[in-house]
Amino acid sequence: MAYKKVESYDDATTKDLAAAYKDVLALIGEDPSREGLLKTPERVAKAMQFLTQGQGHDPVEVIRGAIFTEKVQEMVIVKDVEMYSLCEHHMIPFYGKAHVAYIPNGYITGLSKVARVVDICARRLQVQERLTTQIRDAFQEALSPLGVAVVIEAKHLCMMMRGVEKQNSTTTTSAFCGAFEHEPTRSEFLRLISTNLS
Repeated sequence: MAYKKVESYDDATTKDLAAAYKDVLALIGEDPSREGLLKTPERVAKAMQFLTQGQGHDPVEVIRGAIFTEKVQEMVIVKDVEMYSLCEHHMIPFYGKAHVAYIPNGYITGLSKVARVVDICARRLQVQERLTTQIRDAFQEALSPLGVAVVIEAKHLCMMMRGVEKQNSTTTTSAFCGAFEHEPTRSEFLRLISTNLS
């Protein structure tokens, strides 16, 4: 059977958003009836629903859907998780990578859930600072681990394409709790995410 991509959108939301984007096109001096723009309002309406789909999902419940009892207390790190979000100040993308670690306290979660939590928290209108703490807090609440650490490195198009126009700037944010608040554990985590072990 051939692969078939299925996307689902709320029809009423799509219709209302498309009407609003049609008005936006006219307000910036474009002709919404121009051939190249005829379907643009609907495309943007669907794109915005996709880019903000995390708003309707609970990252804690995603983790709780795959919790396993495991008597280990060694650091679990998933690094270089691709991350795409929208800056809530300008609704322009910021993108980069997230590094997430936790130290189990009797329970672990599926590794894919780490990436899923990053996606859920990122697919919202966001600021990087809040995104970082939301990921940390989701793991802390769902697993009650000995500690959680999150570092995000991102480029913000609102700084690159407009405003100060600094194309090479990168923003790094971090959020730690539990064992990662202590220097030896935090240092081990930071060393491991910056080291290429392959």
